[in-house]
Amino acid sequence: MNPAENNDSREFTLYERQAISTALRAMERTLRLPGLVMESPTVVGDFLCLKLGPLPHEVFAVLYLDSQNRLIAFEEAFRGTLNQTSVYPREIVKSCLMHNAGAVVMAHNHPSGMAEPSQADRMLTDILKRALQLVDVTTLDHVIVAGNQRYSFAEHGLI
Repeated sequence: MNPAENNDSREFTLYERQAISTALRAMERTLRLPGLVMESPTVVGDFLCLKLGPLPHEVFAVLYLDSQNRLIAFEEAFRGTLNQTSVYPREIVKSCLMHNAGAVVMAHNHPSGMAEPSQADRMLTDILKRALQLVDVTTLDHVIVAGNQRYSFAEHGLI
């Protein structure tokens, strides 16, 4: 079977890569509009699927938001291997303070294709949420992306 015909394939044709790149630029422009509030899990989830979904390795990323939930920055905070990433709460707190963020949406991908959180994902979310509370930063969500699927901790009542 041709990789371009296989929906599960991690390889993309040149046309598909160009389309993804164009979609990412459009999403980034949309998300950076002055005054745009990040209150829609669908918009945030779509953006994160485009950014993290096709990656063959784990990445832990953070959307830094101001006190009105407007996007300040999107950063890939940590990059890992096929099935794990080391995340350091101290570094996330430092970045929040550097960006003067009032809230965050955390995200990471599962290259395995399964968007369900592991016990380690749940524990990390709790640790980060507690650490960020100490510096008055609200954790709005933690989204796990697996290809075009996503799992929102907030939508499942885990945040």
